[in-house]
Amino acid sequence: MSEGERTRDLFEGYGGDGMPLKGYAVVMGFYNLIFALFLLFAPRAGRKIPERMRLSDILLLGVATHKLSWLLARDPVTAPIRAPFVAYEEKESPTHVSERPRGGGLRRSIGELLGCQFCLDQWIAAFFAYALLLFPAATRLAASVFAVVAVSDTLHQLYKGLMKRA
Repeated sequence: MSEGERTRDLFEGYGGDGMPLKGYAVVMGFYNLIFALFLLFAPRAGRKIPERMRLSDILLLGVATHKLSWLLARDPVTAPIRAPFVAYEEKESPTHVSERPRGGGLRRSIGELLGCQFCLDQWIAAFFAYALLLFPAATRLAASVFAVVAVSDTLHQLYKGLMKRA
């Protein structure tokens, strides 16, 4: 039995042709490679991996991650980033487009990642955490911008809801 046949047998019955398992493996491998490189690079840059993060940083980066993942996955202005990997379906609101992944293999896997704010959260949170250790002031500033926008968005939605009730 060849290596290819063993691999097919190993994954036979899982997901069918529509699930790009190899593409997922590449994306997952890339994510873990970046993490490993960070762990190697940080000490060489004179940065010690902290035992824990401050609650204020967790809250700041959490809100910033929420906003940035939505912006990247759903906002029309970031469509050029997603366009090679997703197909446009409709503009649901000024800040939300509906798209679906296109193609197969790695292209489809990237399309699924870029079109899902929940999927992007993991990547964005990791990059914010890496950046916080390497460039704390710049990271807090950038995260603050996204956090302020998220707070503003929430206030807009609250105001809109109150106006509808009035």
